[in-house]
Amino acid sequence: ALAERVNGIIKKEFNLYTSALGFEQTKRQVNASILSYNQLRPHASCDYLTPHQAHLKSEQLKKRWKKYNRKFNDEKTMV
Repeated sequence: ALAERVNGIIKKEFNLYTSALGFEQTKRQVNASILSYNQLRPHASCDYLTPHQAHLKSEQLKKRWKKYNRKFNDEKTMV
């Protein structure tokens, strides 16, 4: 779910839902978008640091994300 959320954010914020640029230019655009997402864009869940900055910190970050309860049915599969 986390990867899907990140993919959706990158697609929306960097307008990557469609591309008429061709494969190589689109690939470069995706790589530039990921670099920007990780190194330039502050994230609320990372104390408003970039993911790169948050990764370099030695102290614990304040958790700002929701903890979702997982519900399981009788067969121990997620519902």
